[in-house]
Amino acid sequence: MTLMLASAANLAEAELALSCGADIIDLKDPAKGALGSLDLGAVAKIVAAVGARKPVSAAAGDHFASSAAAVAAVRDLAATGVDYVKVGLTLDAAGEASIRALKDAAAGVKLVGVLFADRAPDLRLLQLMAECGFSGAMLDTFVKGEGRLLDRMDVAALAGFVDRCRELGLAPGLAGSLEAPDVPRLLPLRPHYLGFRGALCKGAERKAALDAEAVAMIRDLIPQGADSQTAGDGAGVDWRLLGRGYVPVNEATETDRIFVHDLVMACSIGAYEFERAKKQDVRFNIDVDVARTRLHSDDMRDIFSYDLIVDAIKIITGRGHIELIETLVREIADSVLHHPAVISVSVRAEKLDVIRGAVGVEIRRERAKELAALERPFQAVATEAVATKLRGSRSH
Repeated sequence: MTLMLASAANLAEAELALSCGADIIDLKDPAKGALGSLDLGAVAKIVAAVGARKPVSAAAGDHFASSAAAVAAVRDLAATGVDYVKVGLTLDAAGEASIRALKDAAAGVKLVGVLFADRAPDLRLLQLMAECGFSGAMLDTFVKGEGRLLDRMDVAALAGFVDRCRELGLAPGLAGSLEAPDVPRLLPLRPHYLGFRGALCKGAERKAALDAEAVAMIRDLIPQGADSQTAGDGAGVDWRLLGRGYVPVNEATETDRIFVHDLVMACSIGAYEFERAKKQDVRFNIDVDVARTRLHSDDMRDIFSYDLIVDAIKIITGRGHIELIETLVREIADSVLHHPAVISVSVRAEKLDVIRGAVGVEIRRERAKELAALERPFQAVATEAVATKLRGSRSH
């Protein structure tokens, strides 16, 4: 389950973020850069007010005069009672020295090392963070106003970061001028959390105050799980799917078709040894039928974007060589069907460099069987709930 991290600059903003359902309250001064630190007294006051209700993180800074200065900043913030401390890391020897110096400090607070997508992040530092006891790692952007995270690293590279963090036992976080349309594109990567500041503010200006409507928009885009996913009164029901808006659809459901046609990408694909030597062009044609949740809407919360289709292709092809084109189309279909609004998907992939023409595979997949499997236990739970209520009424 991906959490929503909301950055607040004062107590009033922290309370607003809480009231709108943020999972993690992050404290920083947006006027001081990517990881500008707040006054320690202000941090302690906010922790005292909201810390018992939600986890609190705080930024220690994104540049330090020395490793000792980084350690001092982390220890000072840890003393305020925050749950997490975020510390920016450079990519030179000083950055490695800071990670090593923070090893002892990591024993007293959950430490998150922050790398910057617009500063050519060295993912080899993740191994060192894990060895030194860091709790998590995060990708952010250093210079604000000059591009979003997805402008600096494509979705396949971000998937690699998230996967590597998991391999090392680090909780992965993604941030960096993220906007509402970025949320559904990043959720399939399953980061531990997505971090926001500008998208939550009035006019999308990160130095402005938080705006309740903007916070609510982001909150609604990040599915929330039920309090109990496997409660005794609903064994067998995947409450996570229901929490993501995954509800049964019927034949009367209105649908829209989202498509990506004639997209040509260079892919490493093929069972022959010579096909491993270089990439070859593959043309994709994909049609997705999605259920409409509202009759009229101009709202990201009701949209299945074509970006999700393109991202699925990039993520799958970005993992490495694929032996069979049949495997490629199946994985794309499975990825797209994972979205709760999708009813069916058709995927056609053609290798263009094999003959003077095109060869490939086309498949169609529907989620009817999956939906039926979900409906049965859900209906059983509803029936049992009614029966329990009737038994209770007879006993009075």
